Amino acid sequence: MTGTAEPEVRLARAWLSRAVEPGSVAFWRFVEREGPVAAVQALQSGSAPPAVQSLAGRRAGEDASQDDLLRADRCGARLVVPEDDEWPAFALHCLTLAAHGLPTEPRDLPDRTKVLVPPVALWVRGDRPLDELVDRSVALVGSRASTAYGEHVAAELAHGLGERGWTTVSGGAFGIDAAAHRGALAAGAPTVAVLACGVDRAYPGAHSALFARVLDDGALVSEWPPGCAALSHRFLVRNRLIAALSRGTVVVEAAVRSGAQATANRAHGLGKAVMAVPGPVTSAMSVGCHQLLRDTEQGARLVTSAAEVVEVVGSLGTDLAEPPPRPGSPRDSLSDLARRVLDACPVRTGVPPERLAAVAGCDVADVLRVLPVLEVHGLVEWTGTGWRIARDPSDGRPSR
Repeated sequence: MTGTAEPEVRLARAWLSRAVEPGSVAFWRFVEREGPVAAVQALQSGSAPPAVQSLAGRRAGEDASQDDLLRADRCGARLVVPEDDEWPAFALHCLTLAAHGLPTEPRDLPDRTKVLVPPVALWVRGDRPLDELVDRSVALVGSRASTAYGEHVAAELAHGLGERGWTTVSGGAFGIDAAAHRGALAAGAPTVAVLACGVDRAYPGAHSALFARVLDDGALVSEWPPGCAALSHRFLVRNRLIAALSRGTVVVEAAVRSGAQATANRAHGLGKAVMAVPGPVTSAMSVGCHQLLRDTEQGARLVTSAAEVVEVVGSLGTDLAEPPPRPGSPRDSLSDLARRVLDACPVRTGVPPERLAAVAGCDVADVLRVLPVLEVHGLVEWTGTGWRIARDPSDGRPSR
């Protein structure tokens, strides 16, 4: 795929993506100030500021950038950089704003795994331009130890979003993530998996077939070069990307402490929509969702369908969810008088109109006027001696 970055810029950002672990504010500010090529030269020569130089450590003396680009090319991946046309600048602008608002003193900065800072580059595997894929996207996240309920809801949400032309973004993990990816694929819609390892690796290994299907119309995305392993701290760092690349984050299932809640917190910090699916109050896997909904500062919206999700993240006034359908009943169109006469009818023995009038509190003429209407609706029947509630033909029970 043709980009706009100069070869030396792409090579420099490839080197930077391996030299320093993502999530460092000082490193991002240094690259932004110096430019990627000059930043690499400073780090390789040891002339970078000590705080930045220490982040690279021994990696500053290593150069695997050419090998990384060749390895990416062999697996059908590419390095997407801010200088490329397909860079998702609009989606990631929220990270830029958040980074500019962070303190300048290192001691005042959040932990690296929680800080909101843009990536220096993204390794992408998949044919479609990344910016187009995530332009209309929603993140669906949740517990790895999911329940059948959670997986069903995640798949239904992703399927419904796909039918409406939205991309599903998730982390490719077991449980809710996998159900969300599969739901989108079932709808023939694209889905994006943001990984905590190289895009040439399937983690977990059991998802190699799933990732192959994701690549049919979606993408695998990572901040780490090909070959990098999925280390624990990298999952925490990548959560901000899941939140940033999408217009909103839906937590389908989450325990009290979970990565899904962390992703929701990142989305809230970026000014993105946060949504949660309610679950059984007895389920430990829904406690995190209920906490999000109870937290008034978080402002999480309760959602139960794809239409409700789109109403939150879609265009104002156009992506509105229809109210849930209400089951109809012949009683809905009855007048007050007809309801009273119907309520006066006995279940077993038929009674004459005079008795109905006495119980309903109306004239006999009124009863005679509404009885045919009730009979047409199948609500009452004539027994030969009087009127009673109509029986259900299937089991002989009163239809009321």
